[in-house]
Amino acid sequence: MAKKLQRKIPVSKSANTPVVAGVKDGRVRGRVGPKMLAEFTSQLSVLLSAGIPIMRSLRVIEGQMAAGPMKRICGSLVEDVEGGTPLSEAMQKYPTTFDSLYTNMVRAGEAGGVQEEILNRLASFMEKSQQIKQRVIGALMYPVAIMVVAFLVLLLVFALVIPKFKAVFETMGGGMKSFHWSTQLVIGLGEHMKVYWWTYLLGVVLLALLHRVLMVRVEGYRRVMHRFVLKVPIFGRLLHMSLVGRFARTFGTLIQSGVPHLDALDILRASVANVHMRDAVASVHDSIREGAGIAVPMGESGMFDDIVVNMVDVGEQTGELDRMLVKIADRYEIEVDRTVDTTFKVIETLLLVVMAVIVGFIVFSLFMPLITMMRALNRH
Repeated sequence: MAKKLQRKIPVSKSANTPVVAGVKDGRVRGRVGPKMLAEFTSQLSVLLSAGIPIMRSLRVIEGQMAAGPMKRICGSLVEDVEGGTPLSEAMQKYPTTFDSLYTNMVRAGEAGGVQEEILNRLASFMEKSQQIKQRVIGALMYPVAIMVVAFLVLLLVFALVIPKFKAVFETMGGGMKSFHWSTQLVIGLGEHMKVYWWTYLLGVVLLALLHRVLMVRVEGYRRVMHRFVLKVPIFGRLLHMSLVGRFARTFGTLIQSGVPHLDALDILRASVANVHMRDAVASVHDSIREGAGIAVPMGESGMFDDIVVNMVDVGEQTGELDRMLVKIADRYEIEVDRTVDTTFKVIETLLLVVMAVIVGFIVFSLFMPLITMMRALNRH
C-alpha cells in the first residue's frame, strides 16, 4: 500500500478546499516551458500504461520533480483529483500551462477510457512540435548573430574610426570636396552617426513598439502584416509550410483522440496565430456545421495546395481523415526540415557577401585619399 503523502496545506479563506503553496486561482508563480510539459505528459502516459492509478502516478511525478512551477501545479492536480475532480477539469485551472488542445484531449481520453493512449499521442505531438520549433530557431541563431555583430562593428567603425581618418585627411589640405565621392560619403556618415547615433536606436525601439501596438489593436494592420510575412521570399514559404503542417498535425491528433470535428476546429482556430490561417479554419468549421465537406473550403481559402486538398478529400471519402492528416503533417515537417537546411545556408552566404562588399567599400573609401597623396608625391 502506497505511503500517504504528508503535506501542510493552507486553507483558502474563500473556500474550504485546500490550496497548494505557490498556486492561487489558477495562477502559478513562474512559467512552465514546453519541454517540461512534454516530459510531464510522457511520464504520466508511461505510468498509466504500466497500470498505476492516476492518483499514484501524479504523486510519483510530483515527488521526482525539482522545485518549481510544474511541481506546484502537479501538487494542485493531486489535491483536486483526490477530491474527486476529473483530471481534465483540474487542468483547466491552469490555461497558461494546459491549453484547450491539451485539456480537450485529456477529456476525450477520460470519456473513452483510453487516457494513457491519448496522453502518449499528446506527448508525441508536443515533442514533434517542439523539434520543429527548435530546428527553425537553431537555424536562425547563426544568421542573426552575424547580423548583430556586423551592425555593432559597423557602428563602432563609423562612430570611432572614421572620424580619426578625417582628422588625418584634413592635414593633407584641399578640404573634403577634393576627396573622392565615396570618401566624402563614408566620412559624412561617420560624423552623423557619432553625433546622432541615439536617434537611430530610439527610432528602432519606437518602430518596434508601434508595430506591436498596431498588431494587437488594429485588425487591418495585422492582416496586412500576416499576409506580408507569407509573401516574403524564402521565409514566407517556410512559415506557410509550418502553418499547414501544424494544422494537419493538430486536427489529425484531435480527431484520432475522439474529439468531434467541430470542437477540434474550434480548438485549432483558437491556437492559430496567423489570421489568414484562422479564417481558413473558420471556413472549414462553417462548412462542416452546414453539412458540407472539408476539402472544398480548404481549397477556396488559398492556404492549402492541391496535394493537401486532394489528400483530405480522399481521407473524407474513405473515412480515414485522421490518418491522412497525420501523413500530411509528416510530409510537411520533412519539407520544413529540408527548407531550413537549404534556406539558411543561402542566407549565411548572402550575409557574408554583403558584409564583404560593405567592408570593401569602406576600406576603398578611406584609402583613396592616401593613394591620391602617394601618387602626387611620386610625381614630384
